Amino acid sequence: MEKGTRVRSTSPPDGGWGWMIVAGCFLVTICTRAVTRCISIFFVEFQTYFTQDYAQTAWIHSIVDCVTMLCGLGFALCYSPAIAMVGKYFSRRKALAYGIAMSGSGIGTFILAPVVQLLIEQFSWRGALLILGGFVLNLCVCGALMRPITLKEDQTTPEQNHISRTEKQDFKRVSPCSTLTKKWVHTCLCCSLQQEYSFLLMSDFVVLAISVLFMAYGCSPLFVYLVPYALSVGVSHQQAAFLMSILGVIDIIGNITFGWLTDRRCLKNYRYVCYLFAVGLDGLCYLCLPMLQSLPLLVPFSCTFGYFDGAYVTLIPVVTAEIVGTTSLSSALGVVYFLHAVPYLVSPPIAGRLVDMTGSYTAAFLLCGFSMILSSVLLGFARLVKKMRKTQLWFLAKESDPKLQLWTNGSVAYSVARELDHKDEQSVALTVPRYSPTRPVA
Repeated sequence: MEKGTRVRSTSPPDGGWGWMIVAGCFLVTICTRAVTRCISIFFVEFQTYFTQDYAQTAWIHSIVDCVTMLCGLGFALCYSPAIAMVGKYFSRRKALAYGIAMSGSGIGTFILAPVVQLLIEQFSWRGALLILGGFVLNLCVCGALMRPITLKEDQTTPEQNHISRTEKQDFKRVSPCSTLTKKWVHTCLCCSLQQEYSFLLMSDFVVLAISVLFMAYGCSPLFVYLVPYALSVGVSHQQAAFLMSILGVIDIIGNITFGWLTDRRCLKNYRYVCYLFAVGLDGLCYLCLPMLQSLPLLVPFSCTFGYFDGAYVTLIPVVTAEIVGTTSLSSALGVVYFLHAVPYLVSPPIAGRLVDMTGSYTAAFLLCGFSMILSSVLLGFARLVKKMRKTQLWFLAKESDPKLQLWTNGSVAYSVARELDHKDEQSVALTVPRYSPTRPVA
């Protein structure tokens, strides 16, 4: 008799071990996102040591950020699965859970920014990088906290399990070198990939993916050039690192408060709107940055940008889950963070080239600001078009048949006109008496 492992099938617990998953994800974001943000503090050290211009030096941060977001490379082996696990354990309080988990990026930036500056002064940039590498080894501890869970929608039926076992037995009987085996394997792989990544054909997800490209292009250069820009306007090294700390701690507040607010009943249905609102306001902050040329003016900028940066970072997994569902959330987040990687790779060098060509940061910051505003406008326009199409479809259906009623569930419409007509026929049949001929009386 074969020994089988029992797989627990449940709904998201919204607590319990889920809070340990949140704690693990919190530590993962500290060791990944916070560490990569602090690479910008090394920017001046790298530029001085290698005697390169802004564009060439920016490639260091770009490659680190790009590899972090690419699925299967670098930090992404820890980052993407940890984010997806939080979505598996939480449903009702998903935004709050993501807010706490993603706040590790802000807390880590707040703590690590002055510490990294101190390490550079004490041990040079080489020693500081070595110490950061040892700190990142704590990711192994975070991985030990990730306990898998099987949800009801993930559980396969006994019929599907029987079919799967039958296919495996058939596969063992067939010669591995036969053409039939290769075709069978190819068909199975194609069907599996088609089912796993079917969300790629959803119009809502395509719009989200395109907007992510513009958003990621705009958000990355600030964490590279905020410290050099502050130094260029007369701010000291310690004060420039302090700006990164302020940005990090306000990022925490944005993570948690926006996550808590969008879990409230009044805003739960408007998470999509809150997301594009936060992205758009970060773009507006970029447009104001070239006019801020002193520490008292840069501090409010760091507060505002940090808050809304934490807000939309929290809502990225939530908005993605609303579009594709929890079953495909892990794959969808992988695609979303993969799309982050391309702009993260090219945007800091492009911004650096603009700084080298113009001699100021104005053009670079304006391009980033307009990119984030375009991302927000694109999402808002797509949502408006979708709502107008639904309204138009409802009016057309109502005008074509007065008995036609329309219920919408996402993008699927169900017509019940035939059922109404069938009920009318039954009621007419009951009210009209049957005609039974009688014999004439002789």
